[in-house]
Amino acid sequence: MVGLFDLERKVAWITGASYGGLGFYHALTLAKQGAHVVISDLLSRAEDLAQAEGRLKDQGAKAFALYADVSKEEDVREAVTSIEKEFGIVDIIVNNAAVSIDIPALEMRLEDWNRVISVTLTGAWLCSRTACKLMVRKRVKGKIVNIASVYSCQADFDPSAPYYAAKAGITNLTRALALEWASHGINVNAIAPGYFFPTGMTRSLNEETKQRYINRIPLRRAGDPTKDLAGALIFLSSSASDYVTGQTIFVDGGWTAT
Repeated sequence: MVGLFDLERKVAWITGASYGGLGFYHALTLAKQGAHVVISDLLSRAEDLAQAEGRLKDQGAKAFALYADVSKEEDVREAVTSIEKEFGIVDIIVNNAAVSIDIPALEMRLEDWNRVISVTLTGAWLCSRTACKLMVRKRVKGKIVNIASVYSCQADFDPSAPYYAAKAGITNLTRALALEWASHGINVNAIAPGYFFPTGMTRSLNEETKQRYINRIPLRRAGDPTKDLAGALIFLSSSASDYVTGQTIFVDGGWTAT
């Protein structure tokens, strides 16, 4: 059983992985399982990205940080080229990068909508497609894990229409790529987290809002980013999930069961 979950020397690329967000914890989880981790984020997050790289190396991980805007094709292409130069291959991709903007739909500008969609949805496709080409060329039976959300299947009262739309798109993108790439032995799945605290997106919430979210969760607590996503991520990144593809696992404390 231990071998099923072994990630020793696997190369994993996690996007949106600056310190303090869920991406960093995804990288830490995979590193603890023996993977070499590549973390990326925007140049504007340089300080947080450097802190994430340092924390990973302090844990004994082989970690490599690079800057990339996942909505830009050239950035993604250069990122994959850098990964190939550093490690030769990529085995696992965790498409975690996302943007959310809370603006009522009647007041939202087109550029606001496009930014959320281009990072959250288009970015996942660009990174998957570009890295998958390397996997196919190197004959790697890779694992792609897209980070969806409970908002993949529902909206909420917060005015975040493009985020809800993008996360819904992630689940069907997962199915589509799983079907296209199954012949290459590449598994494509998704994890849909619920309310996790603290993360980059939830740290600024006031107490009233946090309590409103917790009251909706049957387990009556927020998810712990240091541990509650680890099991699903290790499963979908390892050979334990070799016969699982096109699926979305909701890790939400029961939020979507209500």
